[in-house]
Amino acid sequence: MIAFTQRIKLAVADDHPLVVLAIERLIANVQNIEIVCRAQDSTGLVKALEKQECDVVIMDFYMPGGEHGDGIDLIKYIVEHHPKAAIVVLSMTTDADLIARALDAGANAVVSKQDRLELIYVAIVTVLAHEDYLGPSVRALLADASSANQVDLIRQKLTRRELDVIARYARGGNVTEIARELGRSVKTISAQKCAAMRKLDLSTDAELYRFAFDSGLVQAQRLGV
Repeated sequence: MIAFTQRIKLAVADDHPLVVLAIERLIANVQNIEIVCRAQDSTGLVKALEKQECDVVIMDFYMPGGEHGDGIDLIKYIVEHHPKAAIVVLSMTTDADLIARALDAGANAVVSKQDRLELIYVAIVTVLAHEDYLGPSVRALLADASSANQVDLIRQKLTRRELDVIARYARGGNVTEIARELGRSVKTISAQKCAAMRKLDLSTDAELYRFAFDSGLVQAQRLGV
């Protein structure tokens, strides 16, 4: 682990004492980094920050009962009143939209509680370098959501048959094979493929293959989404 040359002050807020204890044990092995504020809700966290400014705030996303709320409201409060503090959010949520809103509100890092505890240290180091950090579970969740959104957008642009044709084509089928599978003429399948590519602003088969896999279209079709 990195030994910091200057003393780094952390605030930890979580309504589960065992989580705070686990973070304390992790940080105990790092030189020049110290937890100076501990809280179980937003009330305790805000009071602690008023007495002791911190470099990094590690906060659970859901901490009910505090005077300053939790989640997005608490992130915005810290950003407004303690702008120098980087914010690392711990969460169990699988709501990609909520995570995106947390980042938009000012969170610098989001780590899932399902990931390894050591990643909290990685998040701390990263935000102290003025960079954002997302834990692996969070990255995967956002990537899946992005692919799903792209597939939804594709569905809005294409007819059901056009969508089926380009998915089959991207999986390796040729126009003749697809025509036989669907009981249509080669001319009809070719026209549907060309229409789909035009709507998606794709010029070549290579672009179609790359688009289908990058957008998650092929995987979604396999799963019947």
